[in-house]
Amino acid sequence: MTEPTIREPETRTVDAPGATIRFDVRGDLGGATAEAPVLMMVGSPMEASGFTTLAGYFGDRPVVTYDPRGVGRSPRTDGASETTPQEHAEDLRRVIGALGVDRVDLFGSSGGALNGLVLVSRHPERVRTLVAHEPPVAEVLPDREQITAVCEDIYDTYHRSGMGPAMAKFIALVQFSGPLPADYPDRPAPDPAQFGLPTEDDGSRDDPLLGQNIRNGPANVFDYDALAAAPTRIVLAAGRESAAAMPGRAAFGVAERLGVEPVVFPSHHGGFMSGEFGMEGEPEAFAATLREVLSRA
Repeated sequence: MTEPTIREPETRTVDAPGATIRFDVRGDLGGATAEAPVLMMVGSPMEASGFTTLAGYFGDRPVVTYDPRGVGRSPRTDGASETTPQEHAEDLRRVIGALGVDRVDLFGSSGGALNGLVLVSRHPERVRTLVAHEPPVAEVLPDREQITAVCEDIYDTYHRSGMGPAMAKFIALVQFSGPLPADYPDRPAPDPAQFGLPTEDDGSRDDPLLGQNIRNGPANVFDYDALAAAPTRIVLAAGRESAAAMPGRAAFGVAERLGVEPVVFPSHHGGFMSGEFGMEGEPEAFAATLREVLSRA
């Protein structure tokens, strides 16, 4: 087994309207080449720390990670409580600009994949290859009405009852295999205790997943004409173990709309992790697949 090479990141900032975005640079940006440009790894609402292991498998090129607007070390300064995929995409553009490079390779996970697709639809010249791993969008799926209803209910549950009940519903959704049946939104709510979640409301409402991403992400509609016309090579990816769950199914749906062949990666939705946020995947195999996909550009 190959161990990842841990490089100490240099943290930098870029100012944006309403926020200060912090990003981490591993390696020498001057060492990027046309064949191996800077590799950005982005999530949403996951912070940069979720990519610690995966970044270690790309010690031969500069790697950049970041904390999305309103998460971790990237505080909002405008007092707004919700962020759209379009705002996140513009922040990604700002980070790329602050790197002083023309374009990057971009690996996006979950909401990061969604934001990466929006970025490419708006600024395709900034991304050579986009690998969008399990973007959680509903509009390409036959059960989009049920998904939208469930996501709205999770959002409402969070603001009404707190993190435990809302997160229990979220976990049940992402663990469900296949299209949601018509009666899914009417089924009894899962017990937070069965997932080890708190049953009491602590009054906080600062969770970016439950308080904003759950509503703004799945409801997003891409500009498919712009994506199809982009010079960026777009790769949709899904985990072998999670391909039947909603984000995995969405990857196949977006790939079909764009007329591209999806790629199946090892493991699951967090398959690139090795304990980050409690997720155990197959990071070495995942990194090997990502490297192979990027090498085709």
